[in-house]
Amino acid sequence: MHVKDLLSLKNTVSLVTGGAGNYGKCIVEGLAEADSTVLMASRNLAAGQEVAARFRDQGLDVHALQVDQGDPASVRALKEQIRSQFGKLDVFINNAVSRPMKGYNAPIEDFAESMRVNATGSMDILREMADLIVENGGGSIINIGSMMGMFGPDLSNYEGTNMGTPPPDYFFHNAGLLNLTKYMAQVLAGKNVRVNCISPGGLFNNQPERFLENYTKKVPLRRMANNDDIKGLIVLLASPAGAYINGENILMDGGLNA
Repeated sequence: MHVKDLLSLKNTVSLVTGGAGNYGKCIVEGLAEADSTVLMASRNLAAGQEVAARFRDQGLDVHALQVDQGDPASVRALKEQIRSQFGKLDVFINNAVSRPMKGYNAPIEDFAESMRVNATGSMDILREMADLIVENGGGSIINIGSMMGMFGPDLSNYEGTNMGTPPPDYFFHNAGLLNLTKYMAQVLAGKNVRVNCISPGGLFNNQPERFLENYTKKVPLRRMANNDDIKGLIVLLASPAGAYINGENILMDGGLNA
């Protein structure tokens, strides 16, 4: 197969949760540019519709749907909407995240709320969307994690800033997501469904200047990730070009942890 065909997502339907977020918009754009019909789902339907409309103005086939990942009934409703309105699902990007915990000393109730959405909710929507993909004969699931699921925090990045200590729930649920990826790859064996994870490093988002200085001097590429850095990797794992990549976690950190 020609390499352009290997990287094509023509005639596929892809779902991206948290599609209106910083990485979500990049992921939606990359999949749509590879000719997939992309469904972006989040709690805030109005925000999703605004982003989807901008993509359609660029000639991309993007649609906004609503889901509350922490509500099993909402997840099942999304599943049925995709089945009835679009007929199938080929690619699921598990990207949505809730961040109720703001630091080490945040109330423990915030940790519990984070797990409700980021652990229980993530497992729920993974199972439901995997069912749809299996119904269609197979496809690709990509979990979006973080390098913070692989390593402890480098607190020197926060020296001279007012950013505080990073919250523990983020490290906890992202670490769990790595093994859940391997679990799902094995459980779905024989059903032509590949399950992989991407663990990005820091994404530039106008962080304080001192943080950027502390962080980027440790990265061999001397910068944080930008909006385009994840697009090619997403398309690789979603498309036939990644047909023999399964159960893997790919660290995308510019060499920070090399």
